[in-house]
Amino acid sequence: MAYNLLKGKRGIIFGALDENSIAWKTAETVHAEGGTFVLTNAPIAMRMGQINELAKKTGSEIIPADATSEEDLANLVAKATEILGGKLDFVLHSIGMSVNVRKGRKYTDEKYDFTAKGWDVSALSFHKVMQSLYKADAMNEWGSIVALTYMAAQRTFPDYNDMADNKAYLESVARSFGYFYGKEKNVRVNTISQSPTPTTAGQGVKGFDGFISYAEKMSPLGNATAQDCADYTISLFSDLTKKVTMQNLFHDGGFSNTGVSQEVIEYFTK
Repeated sequence: MAYNLLKGKRGIIFGALDENSIAWKTAETVHAEGGTFVLTNAPIAMRMGQINELAKKTGSEIIPADATSEEDLANLVAKATEILGGKLDFVLHSIGMSVNVRKGRKYTDEKYDFTAKGWDVSALSFHKVMQSLYKADAMNEWGSIVALTYMAAQRTFPDYNDMADNKAYLESVARSFGYFYGKEKNVRVNTISQSPTPTTAGQGVKGFDGFISYAEKMSPLGNATAQDCADYTISLFSDLTKKVTMQNLFHDGGFSNTGVSQEVIEYFTK
């Protein structure tokens, strides 16, 4: 059911790769709620995914951009505001990558060139995105910027590797930039800490299938799906959450506040 929550609102959605991705689901839901947007991803990611299909489905244009490149981001912001016909109301940052994970390097044996690249893509890019928007004065008052994160920023999940550090940095950027954007422009900045979700990126983490099953047993409401996350993101893009900013919002079925569940106790006492 659509409520026209985003009627007349404009934005940018980073990171839609395929129909399993949260950014893809969010784009579809924004479209259903009356919002318009441009889609963007790194050129290499665009070759791997089906973003053209999503653009056609939602009547959106695609602007390729490397989110680690200040030049690319400045061009993206300028073109997006031109295409959409004005300043932006929402931005979704749904980007994450660890070269160490891809190359099978353990956390205790990182290759630091890999670490730096993953940190730049996964976390520093969020600062670069917001700085580009800020310098161009591209956001409307009471606009909303959201990035996706994971609870490994607060708790240790061994196989999440250096992505845990990246997410911790990402959340800090949201708080710090959120202060200045709020004070000076009335723009909101938040992160959503989502349940483990079977996206293309998520399934690249070692032991993912076992962990998603564990999280399902631990969460009183069960794991939040990609579509659930899209719906929650829409609420943060809407005018219904105008005073919510600088928050890391757990969207995980209660996992983050559960010490142990009866299902887990029963499993280990069989």
